Amino acid sequence: MLQSSAAGFGAMALSSLLADEAPADPLAPRAPHFAPRAKQVIFLFMHGGPSQVDTFDYKPRLQKDDGKPLPFAKPRVVSAETGNLLASPFNFQQYGESGAWVSEIFPETAACVDDMCIINSMHCSNSRHGGALLELHTGSDTFVRPSMGSWITYGLGTENRNLPGYISMCPTLTHGGVNAYSSAFLPADYQGTPLGNASIPSDQAKIPFIENADETPRDLQRMELDFLQTLNRDRQALTDHDAALEARINSFELAFRLQTAAPELQDVSDETQATHALYGLDDETTRNFGRQCLMARRFAERGVRFVQCTHSYKWDQHSNLEGAHRRNALEVDKPIAGLLRDLKARGMLDETLVLWGGEFGRTPVSQEGNGRDHNPQGYSMWMAGGGIQGGLQFGQTDDYGYYAVSDKVHVHDLHATMLHLLGLDHERLTFRYAGRDFRLTDVHGEIVHEIIA
Repeated sequence: MLQSSAAGFGAMALSSLLADEAPADPLAPRAPHFAPRAKQVIFLFMHGGPSQVDTFDYKPRLQKDDGKPLPFAKPRVVSAETGNLLASPFNFQQYGESGAWVSEIFPETAACVDDMCIINSMHCSNSRHGGALLELHTGSDTFVRPSMGSWITYGLGTENRNLPGYISMCPTLTHGGVNAYSSAFLPADYQGTPLGNASIPSDQAKIPFIENADETPRDLQRMELDFLQTLNRDRQALTDHDAALEARINSFELAFRLQTAAPELQDVSDETQATHALYGLDDETTRNFGRQCLMARRFAERGVRFVQCTHSYKWDQHSNLEGAHRRNALEVDKPIAGLLRDLKARGMLDETLVLWGGEFGRTPVSQEGNGRDHNPQGYSMWMAGGGIQGGLQFGQTDDYGYYAVSDKVHVHDLHATMLHLLGLDHERLTFRYAGRDFRLTDVHGEIVHEIIA
């Protein structure tokens, strides 16, 4: 209102107040609120919900009481009917100096436990894939909200103006779809750039708008783009700032720069044979997720702020738990360990926060005799690098792995801690929309200081 009125002093004051909210280059690097421990995030998303009691939360009592009724009440709201206790079909053993218990299906990742903090007391608010997935990615299971990658790029910008600030590789087409990497009401510049989708092999999931660039001389491309941008700017001058048009203008400029940066970046032939083997690119079973993990390292190395790799949609074992979980883990175990080892060898792990997990866990009671139902009451995720205390198992579920019972960590707390490690105060990272200030953690979230090194 002040900008539209004749009160020039008001417009000046308002422009000053908005300066931090709308930088000339929205993806330019921005100072954090305080000294950060991490510079970027790599999120390894296991779509479907891995079972905590079959991966990182060893429960001897569950093994002992296999087939018996659960000795306490099940949640009031459940996803489906379940039966008696179901022991894990997998053996567990202790690894590393920390002695962390890990399932036999993750032998390679288990060798990295001293760099990991395994949180066994996660919980969230929704037992359905769509709601839980959006809660993990955006902080809300009921409304369309900006994704955590969008919030982070909004708060910090990117360190490489020739690449997107936020990339999601092979994102899911279901359970929220584009909302999982959307910027929602944040400016569109902060939306995630999807590379392919869950139905496309990762070696075909490429940055768009760069194919056949050499067919048109660069100076001619620049002339064409300048003409297009002139038309867009003329249109913008007739509006009261069209945010969508402004983002489109910026996206054309980024696409122009990408044609130079992206081909080299996405050509992994310059990596050594040993690196290819480290990530499992030499094996058909691990190649697909391995390439995602290798690309995540290459993106992070070049300053992309938030990178997501998605193993989709495979972890929803309502039946055939043993066979499917074993196969799923085989596809991702070596690539995950390869990523952690590679980051550490390159001196990048200290400044890169790696997050692993699904939208919820599974029940310790059986479904269809050999599967497990959804369980948001207690499950496992782990973090590594970026200021996290390695070799730590934090929080506990009950004796059977159903409910988080001590040092509980809600998704809001996970988000608050992640932002803190990036140097962002989750209560100060806000955006005013529809009459109130919004934030990733809404009115919730406590930093889990105990897991910070």
